[in-house]
Amino acid sequence: MTGHGVTLAALSVPRPQTDPLMNTPSSKELRQLRALAHKLRPVVTIASKGLSPTVLEELERALNDHELIKVKVAVGDRDQREAVIKSACEHSQAMLVQRIGNIATLLRANPAADPKKSNLHRH
Repeated sequence: MTGHGVTLAALSVPRPQTDPLMNTPSSKELRQLRALAHKLRPVVTIASKGLSPTVLEELERALNDHELIKVKVAVGDRDQREAVIKSACEHSQAMLVQRIGNIATLLRANPAADPKKSNLHRH
């Protein structure tokens, strides 16, 4: 990646096959990921029906293609949103990078990601 001075190798992000607690990014790496995500728009919306099979399927597709995505969670109050975000991360084996209001930034590295679609490779 250029532009932000970050390389994918420099980001020790957790892989789906590993325990997310084992490869937790450093605070510097999290800042870099948040900076990359700043300009992104939400690509998945979780609404009143929650984590339906179609939403989970779309979340999988988005994470496989883009690796770093924003998700809009339009359900209930703060506690309900927290529960939905946690559940989405568990189902997709993604890491929560940041949550601001009803927007969550998720990361799941994909070594076989298309560089033209990946938000990590395009910079």
